[in-house]
Amino acid sequence: MRFCGLTDIGLVRELNEDTISVPNEDESMKLFVLADGMGGVNGGEEASKIASKSARDYIKKNFIKIERTKVGLEELIRNAMNYANSKVFEAGNNDPKLKGMGTTLIVVLIYRGRIHIGHIGDSRVYRLRQNVLRQITKDHSYVQELVKQGAITEEEAKTHPQKNALTKVLGCERRIKPDIITKGFVKGDIILMCSDGLTNMVDDQYIYEIIMKNIYDINIACKKLIEKANKNGGKDNVSAIIISN
Repeated sequence: MRFCGLTDIGLVRELNEDTISVPNEDESMKLFVLADGMGGVNGGEEASKIASKSARDYIKKNFIKIERTKVGLEELIRNAMNYANSKVFEAGNNDPKLKGMGTTLIVVLIYRGRIHIGHIGDSRVYRLRQNVLRQITKDHSYVQELVKQGAITEEEAKTHPQKNALTKVLGCERRIKPDIITKGFVKGDIILMCSDGLTNMVDDQYIYEIIMKNIYDINIACKKLIEKANKNGGKDNVSAIIISN
């Protein structure tokens, strides 16, 4: 398994409110985390950092204690995200400057040929398999709800004026209901985790082409995705994690 991760401030924002985490080379646990924060002067930056660290620490502490089954790992990730939510919510309530801060959060744990995903917000996970790129997660956004209801098309969603309005985030409420997903992860699969700073600036076809052109060097693929987002305007922080099996 090969993996890489990059985050960039972009060309417009004054702070990078994205946080990413990938395993050290000597770590046996393949745990990846990506968060895109929002709120207040420093709230977004703090929210993403707290959420990422809290979820990661919780999983590392409790991984050995659980039965390592699909159900056990899904429950572990759900509990980790709820723990991270409580930490962000608590920090926001204790500091008036951070009041109302929140963050998206993606947690990916790869174990025994499966990828276990915890997801809230509009950061995304894609899987590239047999030359087909598919989005695994569904955005928790107002626009995605309109698409689901058939009120607008996927194409119309891309330019909708309320495309950044989220229906679920981590840290703004005492309780959350994250999506928990388990998929197969076989030889040749490539996983992309990314913030909306990438997907708002680069459409899925270009993402696919960039990864395919650099499929044997995912470090370059990661770099090219960031460069393309900035070339197209860089209106937001942009983060990408690529995992190749």
